[in-house]
Amino acid sequence: MKHGLLKCLIVLLLLPIANAWATEEVNIYSYRQPFLIDPIAAQFTKETGIEVNIIYAKSGIAEKLQREGKYSPADLVLTSDFNRLLELTEKGLTQKVSSDTLESNIPAQYRDNKSHWYALTTRARVIYASKDRVKNAGQLSYEDLASDEFKGKICVRSGKHPYNISLVASMIAHHGKAETKAWLLKVKDNLARKPQGNDRAQVKAIKEGVCDVSLGNSYYYGKMLMDEAQKPWADAVNIIFPNQADRGAHINISGVVMAKYAPNKGNAVKLMNYLSSAKAQSLYASLNMEYPVNSTVTPSEIVQSWGDYKADILPLTTVVKHQTAAYMLLDEVKFDL
Repeated sequence: MKHGLLKCLIVLLLLPIANAWATEEVNIYSYRQPFLIDPIAAQFTKETGIEVNIIYAKSGIAEKLQREGKYSPADLVLTSDFNRLLELTEKGLTQKVSSDTLESNIPAQYRDNKSHWYALTTRARVIYASKDRVKNAGQLSYEDLASDEFKGKICVRSGKHPYNISLVASMIAHHGKAETKAWLLKVKDNLARKPQGNDRAQVKAIKEGVCDVSLGNSYYYGKMLMDEAQKPWADAVNIIFPNQADRGAHINISGVVMAKYAPNKGNAVKLMNYLSSAKAQSLYASLNMEYPVNSTVTPSEIVQSWGDYKADILPLTTVVKHQTAAYMLLDEVKFDL
């Protein structure tokens, strides 16, 4: 009888531990797509036993966090570009995360100096150039897009898309507002058509002869090469990393922040550390053709085949100071009209 009672007491004492393990979780709001994040989350759960719950959205996460306030279930937010990281941070929706692992895995250039945001991958804003119609393409710079050589030969998505706003902000950082405005006016005058579509749509237009050059993020080249229907588009262009003779190509980042009221902070830090690890960084590199921020991880084979490139070392925290001015300049020159 005593042994039976003892067994019951042991079971009762262990129940809270078992239940605590069963309910270990971390909650993510993500701008990044399921095909990329789901495999990484599944591997993290397999290794730690911590369940990862994810809500995906194309927009409105900052507004959602504001509405939820201190009752928000969100622990982390994953973003696809630096603008989203900045928005969340500036609206006071994040908190500081101190982690030796993060600081070891992520170079200082790719993390907030106040430890509110951390980059997870980088990508270059490249020029796609027709193999048949553009000569000496490897020497192109962003500034060259304003030259008479490209009159009526440029395709681009909306100037007010975050990817292009970031590029214009970097131009302001390097050249000032007046010179950047003059550049924008000339680029607009060189457009083959009104800004429209996404980055891949511009490469399709090059293949169809609508234009000769376009702007796009580097990882789209790899994604097109891997897509049977889009491979002919990619095969029609060269991927050009601009400004290799001077400052280097403009880069953007994807990243992560911890939500201000994260209810599972300890688990969230574990996941942030994992996302910066060699294993997770390798998944990012292979699944979405992006450049890992962890220097111990090499890009995927297809990305390596594009060769090394020189990146603009201007800190994104400097570039971002010109975001508002970039948006206003695009308005002033009526770039999308």
